[in-house]
Amino acid sequence: FNLQLWNNYFHLAVAFITQDSLQLENFSHAKYNKIQNKYGDMRRLIGFAIRDMWYKLGQNKICFIPGMVGPILEMTLIPEVELRKATIPIFFDMMLCEYQRTGEFKKFENEIILKLDHEVEGGRGDEHYMQLFESILTECAKQHPGISSLVESFVSLVKGLLERLLDYRSVMSDESKDNRMSCTVNLL
Repeated sequence: FNLQLWNNYFHLAVAFITQDSLQLENFSHAKYNKIQNKYGDMRRLIGFAIRDMWYKLGQNKICFIPGMVGPILEMTLIPEVELRKATIPIFFDMMLCEYQRTGEFKKFENEIILKLDHEVEGGRGDEHYMQLFESILTECAKQHPGISSLVESFVSLVKGLLERLLDYRSVMSDESKDNRMSCTVNLL
């Protein structure tokens, strides 16, 4: 097992699917359709490959926690539903790996909270992501009763943070200083 090789693979793959030229939702409808018809959405293909390779790492997954949390988060925030559905479960697997090793998943939790703040501030994330994140992780947790209460608490924490971050992002363009201040206080 060559950690650096796998690390390079994951970072390169995430850099590929998050590059601006592949963010189809930013294009005009005509350009979007033309690219979709000719090439399809390459982000989905690479995202599925990342997911498949993650699950093939076996016991070596722990080497990538918390280092890959940020890149995986960046990938899951791409507004493509099938990609999100396929890759959000990686988070549960990361939690499970850390929990099995240490009895908790604090490194994962701290890293995702830190990175989520940065990503939402950068314009990524939406209500749909928050709902999908909650439903997928809650469903995964039901299959592992020993960790389910911890996962539910974590999901509740992240959902609350994401709600406040999205509110904050939306009121930054608001003219009312009171709204912005109230949102900032809620976020803090």
